[in-house]
Amino acid sequence: MTLNFQQMKSIIEGLLFASGDEGLDIKQIAEVMELDAYVIKDLLKDMRTDFKRKGRGVQIVEVAGSYQLTTLAEHAPYFERLAYSPSRSSLSQAALETLSIVAYKQPITRVEIEEIRGVKCDRALATLTSKDLITEVGRADAVGRPILYGTSKQFLEYFGLSSIQELPDSANFQGNFDLEEETRMLFDRLGGDQKQLTLEDVSDEHGE
Repeated sequence: MTLNFQQMKSIIEGLLFASGDEGLDIKQIAEVMELDAYVIKDLLKDMRTDFKRKGRGVQIVEVAGSYQLTTLAEHAPYFERLAYSPSRSSLSQAALETLSIVAYKQPITRVEIEEIRGVKCDRALATLTSKDLITEVGRADAVGRPILYGTSKQFLEYFGLSSIQELPDSANFQGNFDLEEETRMLFDRLGGDQKQLTLEDVSDEHGE
């Protein structure tokens, strides 16, 4: 199948979106699309110009040789309002599941979280990061040096813990991980703070 330039750009945009905060370098994109690296480099350059000219709400940035889709710095106040708006004060089921995985399996990468949940978790990670419940604790020694996530000091305060060892049934750190059970224990730990949310009410929210 022969692709035109617009189709190539569309595919690259989708690949960058799917790669999340880990991004992709030119070689990785070229291998996936079976194109020469210089073609990918030119396409990325055109895309960055197009995004800026059209006033898009996202941009393509290069970080340590990898390209990522990010929001615009000047829009940060609006994202902060969204993250801390009253209507978003409670954690969704997806966020609770992701948080429980990070809490019990930290340090852990986004890909490893998605392998446990079975669905993408970009939005849940963004929500938890914006609420200062999880934080970047390092980089994995793997291709692309993916981000390792762990819980924050705010997480301990949020759950009334003095240390991570006080998590409910912390013996499961090294044992088999039961996502539903660990999430329920975290939910129960929240008590009255999460009255708007019950696991039964949001049982259909296992996606994003």
